Amino acid sequence: MPQSLRSEMKSTLTFVGLIWAVFLIDVVLPVNLLHLGLVPRSLTGLIGIPAMPFLHGNLGHLISNTVPLFFLLMLLAGSRARNWEIVGEIVILSGILLWVFGRPAIHVGASTLIFGLAVFLVVSGFRERRPFALLTAVLVLFFYGGSIVAGVLPRIGSNVSWDGHLAGAVAGGLIGYSLTRQRRRPDSS
Repeated sequence: MPQSLRSEMKSTLTFVGLIWAVFLIDVVLPVNLLHLGLVPRSLTGLIGIPAMPFLHGNLGHLISNTVPLFFLLMLLAGSRARNWEIVGEIVILSGILLWVFGRPAIHVGASTLIFGLAVFLVVSGFRERRPFALLTAVLVLFFYGGSIVAGVLPRIGSNVSWDGHLAGAVAGGLIGYSLTRQRRRPDSS
């Protein structure tokens, strides 16, 4: 395994492991960390912007976020040099969008980041048109395209943060668009 891939794998496992550690601390200790989630238009809810990806409501929620997060982080690491900066930008921008426009609730979970990563990889892949970036975009669309569309639609009576998914998708798209230049085909004239 090449050194850079090994390093990225270690960073990704550490990040995902930290999310699991926060969940286990919340389960074991007599504290409720979920109150640190993002609450739109609330000063105390601002802490949720960086904290939200690390907080999960239950084990099922955590497990359902772990696999796609790991997969998308590895695809990002394989296609970008400054992947952790991109992760930070998606977390902050999606959190700000959710804080400003989200419905009143406590929003927790890494799915906002997951939707941001997925849309970032698709937008940047198609804009750059490099073979690996295009392949990455196609893989993400194949595995997550339906989930992206379904996940941003409002769900009446559900506690799923569809507005968080939408904020993540918008943030990922904006960052993907702004960080990549569309490659032009040479003129045939």
